[in-house]
Amino acid sequence: MAGWRGALIVLEGVDRAGKSTQCRRLVQSLRAAGLRADLLRFPERSTEIGQLISSYLVKDKNLEDHTIHLLFSANRWEHVPLMKEKLHKGITLVVDRYAFSGVAFTSAKENFCLEWCKQPDIGLPKPDLILFLQLSPEEAAKRGNFGSERYENSSFQEKVLQSFYHLMTDKTLNWKLMDASKSIEDLHREIKSIAEETIQEVQNKPLEELWK
Repeated sequence: MAGWRGALIVLEGVDRAGKSTQCRRLVQSLRAAGLRADLLRFPERSTEIGQLISSYLVKDKNLEDHTIHLLFSANRWEHVPLMKEKLHKGITLVVDRYAFSGVAFTSAKENFCLEWCKQPDIGLPKPDLILFLQLSPEEAAKRGNFGSERYENSSFQEKVLQSFYHLMTDKTLNWKLMDASKSIEDLHREIKSIAEETIQEVQNKPLEELWK
C-alpha cells in the first residue's frame, strides 16, 4: 500500500455547467466509500495571486490580457508542491478547473493562439482524468447567477467551447465528455463510476507532467 498514489481528476466545462456541484459531490462520495479525497478549485482565491485574480473576475480591477493569463498559471504553480505531496500520500485530488480553462478562456480572446497560452502550464502535474461537462452556452445562460462574472456572456462562452474542443484532440490526455444537461444525481453517478475506475488504474503509475 505504501507506494500507492491518489488520482488527479479534473472537471472542466463552460461557466455554469455544474462543475462545482459535481466536484463537491464526488469528494463526498469518495470519502463515504473510504477513499481519501480532497477538493481543489482554480483560481484558488485565498493566496495573494488568487485575490488579485478574484478582483479581476468580479470586475473590480482591470488587468492586461497577457498579465492575467500568466497570473492564472502562477496560481496553479504555487499549489503544485502541495498537490504532489497529497497525491503521493494516496489522496485523490478532485480539481474544479485547471490549465485547460486557462488556455481555453485566453485563446478565445483576440490575437491569442492556443500554443502561446499553453506554454506557462507545461510541466504541471498531468491529470489522470479530465471530465468535460458539456452544456450549450444557451443552456448555461439560463442557469442561476449567469453573467455575474467577467467572462459570462454567451458569445464569448461559445468561443471558449471551441477552444476546449481543440484541446480535446490531444490523444495524450484522458478526456471524457459528460452530458451536463442530465439531472445532478444521474450525472454524479456516472462521474463517480469513472472516477473510481481511474483511481484503481493509476494507483501504481508514476505522476506525469502536462503537455510534455
